[in-house]
Amino acid sequence: MKTVQSTALFERAQVLIPGGVNSPVRACRAVGTNPLFIDHAEGCWLVDADGNRFIDYVGSWGPMILGHRHPAVIEAISSVLAKGVSYGAPTELEVELAEMIVELIPSVDMVRMVNSGTEATMSAIRLARGFTGRDLIIKFDGCYHGHADALLVEAGSGVATLKIPGSPGVPAAFVEHTLSLPYNDSDTVRRVMAEQGDKVACIIVEPVGGNMGLVPPAPDFLETLREMTQQHGAVLIFDEVMTGFRVALGGAQARYGITPDLTTFGKIIGGGLPVGAYGGRREIMQQIAPMGSVYQAGTLSGNPLAMAAGIATLKELKAPGFYETLETRAKTLVQGLNAAAEKAKIPISCTHVGAMLGLFFTDGPVQCFADAKTSNLERFTAYYQGMLENGIYLAPSQFEAFFLSAAHDDAVIQKTLAAAQSVFSRL
Repeated sequence: MKTVQSTALFERAQVLIPGGVNSPVRACRAVGTNPLFIDHAEGCWLVDADGNRFIDYVGSWGPMILGHRHPAVIEAISSVLAKGVSYGAPTELEVELAEMIVELIPSVDMVRMVNSGTEATMSAIRLARGFTGRDLIIKFDGCYHGHADALLVEAGSGVATLKIPGSPGVPAAFVEHTLSLPYNDSDTVRRVMAEQGDKVACIIVEPVGGNMGLVPPAPDFLETLREMTQQHGAVLIFDEVMTGFRVALGGAQARYGITPDLTTFGKIIGGGLPVGAYGGRREIMQQIAPMGSVYQAGTLSGNPLAMAAGIATLKELKAPGFYETLETRAKTLVQGLNAAAEKAKIPISCTHVGAMLGLFFTDGPVQCFADAKTSNLERFTAYYQGMLENGIYLAPSQFEAFFLSAAHDDAVIQKTLAAAQSVFSRL
């Protein structure tokens, strides 16, 4: 595989950009390669600066559920672009997208648009603290909620990939009110809430762990969080930046039948453009300025380009059978990967939730961050490099999920499985 142009671009970037990338995992250090610089994309295919073509299972880290350059999304962006790109004033588009989110997510009565998932989660936590008058927050090991100071404790995603326990530059006082508990451990949640529940402002959780690899919730875990927060007067926040409109039209909360108090969104609701949002119960959301005294603002919030792309995307997702087709293809891919690994006598744990998938090189199910960290990272690196050489573009980290889109048809999945069989046979 020729990488002359990507190598040259990376060398230029490293002089100007820390690590040569604008988000740490992209540097590909965990998998022993240099990043590929992408030139363009179409459907489920990426083409890099050297003209190499890859089947894309990153999908811009989740937003591209329709595939790249979907005609409806491109048309929507183009129509708005002809009018202007940003006004710093309200538009009908942000009202329309808000109406769609409220319609599709029953737990959301009101929603506030922001510019990123990090902004959404930090704003939701501030709101929960303001609403309850409490300071303590509970998160879970391996769950990543963005790079806000209080949320980097035992975080997943790039923090896990780079083996960073937290981050320099975060004062101890900023995290002294954050407790990080083991994911899927209902007993620990009950014990901690019994001891400190009257001090807890909120519990924030990825309802499906997607930033330590893919880790589905245990059968009683989300129910326990709902029960404990209601019992102790705390706010339950579902971080659905990744799962929202991906694992089901109504998100993970619809899939598992749990109603949170607040939900954060991102990725898919912007159709690939920078976006975030948080919403929930009316009585809580009314505490946000200018209705209430909890302050949050953003110059580019509700940007018309992102709103148009999000509206176009959500309209496509409402098509009959959309999620059933994605689920079937994800199941076919997971079954094929498990069969190929078994044939090669390579121990893996591979599963999916909707159109999110995960593959760990470890025995037995992965139910928490501690389990995820037992994965054989050297074997994952060899697998990643082998798949890349076979034209399959995966997230360059064991601790990331990968994503299907509507553009991944049966032929693409079979091509992927053929590549995996070849790679497994050489591990």
